[in-house]
Amino acid sequence: MPSTAEKKVLLAAPRGYCAGVDRAVIAVEKALELHGAPIYVRKEIVHNKYVVETLSERGAIFVEETDEVPEGARVVFSAHGVSPAVRESADSRNLLTIDATCPLVTKVHKEAVRFAKSNQTILLIGHTGHEEVEGTAGEAPEHTIVVNSPEDADLIEVPDPDNVVWLSQTTLSVDETMETVRRLRERFPNLQDPPSDDICYATQNRQVAVKKIAPQADLVIVVGSANSSNSVRLVEVALQSGAGASHRIDRATEIDPAWFDGVATVGVTSGASVPEILVRDVLDALATRGYETVEEVRTATEDLMFSLPREIRADLKAKEAATRA
Repeated sequence: MPSTAEKKVLLAAPRGYCAGVDRAVIAVEKALELHGAPIYVRKEIVHNKYVVETLSERGAIFVEETDEVPEGARVVFSAHGVSPAVRESADSRNLLTIDATCPLVTKVHKEAVRFAKSNQTILLIGHTGHEEVEGTAGEAPEHTIVVNSPEDADLIEVPDPDNVVWLSQTTLSVDETMETVRRLRERFPNLQDPPSDDICYATQNRQVAVKKIAPQADLVIVVGSANSSNSVRLVEVALQSGAGASHRIDRATEIDPAWFDGVATVGVTSGASVPEILVRDVLDALATRGYETVEEVRTATEDLMFSLPREIRADLKAKEAATRA
């Protein structure tokens, strides 16, 4: 075991909450403040256990589908987005909807609609079953084929090889996505690119930061939940970039003492749906093991902010007007 003098933490920056997650979580908090509990949320508002537990304690009720929401009640759509079929289901039950879909996901939805109108086949790079992929594919189900991996690219068949375009889930590994695109283009040389990169800025920034610290780290700890795609990708990126080992944890209590044999430098980062308090808990736990020196390694500065969902803004405006009256 290295001496205490040799031990240090490389703390990746940026890390944690992105603008879309921040917006979605605040939307549920504001809905609870404005309307009181319960507020229903379809799926997890963001993929983080701590966030879901905290909001549940405040009166949010998480459901799988809109048919579990009482007729006429208020429901929030998660940051991952929903398909038109989900919106129609909500309308049929007269639900009061608050759309907390990340604007970057909404952008991909609009691209899918536009390409489908042009009768193009959409090769959607992403993971089957992920809520974001279900929502995007649901915009144009007859025109969309999900490509799960670079290996999938070698197997899919399309009606017209000269009329294809690719889109992607926003939370993927940048490197793996571009490898999938490369292999798709080998099969379909006229494959069209989306008008702009679909992988979200926060996903890319967190992967770049991990690539910076991984070669110097004997161990990289990624704070994030198992169903958080971008958190799982950070573990993969750390290992591919030279980390001695990498593990994902939800919180500090999951740290395994066996990981630290011979470890001098620990890298720490967190997925885009992870509140900073969980990272601080990990740093405190590492300090008790002698890793008291923390060096932040910053590769980008993020200042993007999204306005709250229009439904929340309208309710806040109405409350303000009522207060003045």
